[in-house]
Amino acid sequence: MLSENQRIRGLISSVIDIVLLIAAYLLANFLRFNWLPFFEEGGAGPALDIARSPMVALGWAGYAVVMVLLYWSRGLYNLSRLRGLWQRSTTIAFGNALGVVGFMALLFVFRLQNFSRGVMLLLYGFSTGFLIFKRMIKRWYDRARNRKGEDLRHILLVGGGDMAAKYLLALEHNPYYGFHVDGYLAPYANPDLDVRYLGGYDKMEVTLDEPGIDEVVVALDAAEMHMLTRAFAACDKHGTRITMVPFYNDYLPARPTIDVLGDCKLINIRQTPFDNILNAFIKRAMDVVGSLVLIVLTSPIMLGVAIGVKLSSPGPIIFKQERVGLNKRPFMMYKFRSMRVNAAEDSAWSTNSDPRKTRFGSIIRKFSLDELPQFFNVLKGDMSLVGPRPEIPFHVEHFKEEIPRYLVRQQVRPGLTGWAQINGLRGDTDIAERIRYDIWYIENWTVALDIKILFRTVFGGKMVNDEKIQ
Repeated sequence: MLSENQRIRGLISSVIDIVLLIAAYLLANFLRFNWLPFFEEGGAGPALDIARSPMVALGWAGYAVVMVLLYWSRGLYNLSRLRGLWQRSTTIAFGNALGVVGFMALLFVFRLQNFSRGVMLLLYGFSTGFLIFKRMIKRWYDRARNRKGEDLRHILLVGGGDMAAKYLLALEHNPYYGFHVDGYLAPYANPDLDVRYLGGYDKMEVTLDEPGIDEVVVALDAAEMHMLTRAFAACDKHGTRITMVPFYNDYLPARPTIDVLGDCKLINIRQTPFDNILNAFIKRAMDVVGSLVLIVLTSPIMLGVAIGVKLSSPGPIIFKQERVGLNKRPFMMYKFRSMRVNAAEDSAWSTNSDPRKTRFGSIIRKFSLDELPQFFNVLKGDMSLVGPRPEIPFHVEHFKEEIPRYLVRQQVRPGLTGWAQINGLRGDTDIAERIRYDIWYIENWTVALDIKILFRTVFGGKMVNDEKIQ
């Protein structure tokens, strides 16, 4: 019944989207030819005749249907409560961009070159805005109902150990998803679980016979995996959806992929979004273009800093230090020298009141100006604009033995700024926590996330650190 209701709701949502896409087209035409006649010199001309053409209107209706089919293929109507608004909005934005470009290509093929470009620009904005706004309203409505105890997804939890506790903690931190655990089955009651104890695993059949259970979540510890077969058999018998929290949860990436070899399912534990050639190309293109632009924009500042470094103390202007980069390959990272030449530069972190710093060096470090030469590292391909901060070989060799998954961060280029840095983890801070943030970034990377990190770095005060000016 739940699956049937989901399909019906998905179909209703898709029909509403078709209406919104058509409304976006009509509104774009109205604004273009009634309020914005200055887009084309001499008036609308042939573009107005094309806009009023029944064939074009019919083509746009067909386009709306095609776009909805594209959304279906991208899982936009998957009513999973765990798929957030940001993910759905990104799907809509990229899908609409692809659709508008495709529609313009068809206009060219059918020799309708006079079709208004202003309409297409307005169309993209309205269609994207309408569809995202609709989902914002729906999310607000759903969460309001959830707070009233309505439209909840009722869960039967199988397991009472550490994995069950981890699942309940995750629900506690994300109450807006609308999940409600009615109770749990386990060999014995666990006083640390703040949900109703329903009995042992032998009660599974009886519990599933009762109405109201929408989904079973199996969260068994490793020693209880023999119960997995019984749980699946009971859910299949009652036609109940089943989800599993594997006992090796901590070793899985955020978005694992599965390959099939005969009857074997192979889970790719260490695959990242950058294994996708398109993702890797997009990120590298952003790095090249971004570093070139930033080198040009900051060249007067770099010239002033270089003069200041030269006058402040004897030694080279540029400080070069070996760091470990992509695939554990070493490279020379560039910085403006902020310290006196010393013997500990290959193994020691700087501290807040480091006596090795020059007065001018403490100023440029305070405002992160010492790191401007790293734009050249980005241009060369040693680094990225966004990524985990590069470490020196001494620390890599030390931490890889102490911190699990430490070297996962070497699967991507190190960055000038990163997810850990904008969350306050920079310099001499908790290395284990920094690694956790770095791995989260690697596993959840998107173009939008990189833009967010760059924006918060520049405009969120993250370029000014806590170091004191000496």
